[in-house]
Amino acid sequence: MTQATSAAHRLLPSLMEIEQAAGIVYAGMAPTAQLCWPLLNQALGAEVWVKHENHAPTGAFKVRGGMVYLHHLARQQPQLSGVISATRGNHGQSVGLSARRFGIPATIVVPEGNSREKNAAMRALGVDLIEHGREFQDSREHAQQLAQQQQLHMIPSFHRDLVAGVSTYWMELFAAQPELDLVLVPIGQGSGMCGAVAARNALGLKTRIIGVVSAHALAYKLSFEAGRKIEAPVSTCIADGVACRVPDQASLDVMLSEVDEVVAVTDDEVMDAMKLAFIATHNVAEGAGACALAAALQLRTRLRGKKIGITLSGGNVDHDVFARVLARDSAVADALLAPARVVSLLQGHAQAPHEGQLVQRRSA
Repeated sequence: MTQATSAAHRLLPSLMEIEQAAGIVYAGMAPTAQLCWPLLNQALGAEVWVKHENHAPTGAFKVRGGMVYLHHLARQQPQLSGVISATRGNHGQSVGLSARRFGIPATIVVPEGNSREKNAAMRALGVDLIEHGREFQDSREHAQQLAQQQQLHMIPSFHRDLVAGVSTYWMELFAAQPELDLVLVPIGQGSGMCGAVAARNALGLKTRIIGVVSAHALAYKLSFEAGRKIEAPVSTCIADGVACRVPDQASLDVMLSEVDEVVAVTDDEVMDAMKLAFIATHNVAEGAGACALAAALQLRTRLRGKKIGITLSGGNVDHDVFARVLARDSAVADALLAPARVVSLLQGHAQAPHEGQLVQRRSA
């Protein structure tokens, strides 16, 4: 067993742990749907199953991990003074909702210029929101400093309990569609990808797993290809949920052991996928939430005729950003909107049988 494989087995939750996590998750939310949309099948030439985590209580998959993590933390440390974490939004909403359920004060650090609507959603959940730094890594380091100074529990972006919670949505998808050839999984800090691996392995399936990163945040792809952790600059303007500069070593170990491939999608490809998702399903996808579909579009020649799973992992996009995405030209999305065949009223009247003809046909 290689070092990476050993680390992966130590990190990933077992079937029993995932089932226990499911009991916690379903006390706070219902399972989400996995749906097969005809227009997406048409666009990709494949049978496409979309896992709709945009329908979770906070609009993203992260809420499952927060429920499980805070559930265990509240029991292990009942006198806890508060928790703190860093996020671009979805993880912070997960922490905020779950901390409120247990009456635990929560502080969240976000980068300057973070999504206004994600910030508003976190404040509505009662968190103390702090803006610091230009990118997620700056916010995480600041949160770690505040945790030490204020005696707060630092919730990581990646942890076994978080993975166990996230695994529950992949268990739902794999249980409903066990014959998927492959799934495409966006990679932020790795809990979604590791959740997919854990669920697949727990069920003994052979489904291939392809990770997806932003072409403007390549740390995980470069690290996967090099077999070691490599930092990379972040410049994506649309996929903030996968805007990672420094990979997590544990999630990278899982990738090196269990993931088949990692592909990168550009901001333009992500915006095309956001528009396509809305036209084909009338669901809103945020940038990171559309990354799996963007990768499927990029790989559609290879995927033709296959049965694939993609995750619409979140729908929390600012309304003005989404308006611009919908307004931009997108050949792949607009191709689905071919005009209907038009028959003029006069032409239709000329082709209609006369009343006498109808009588004759009936009597015949």
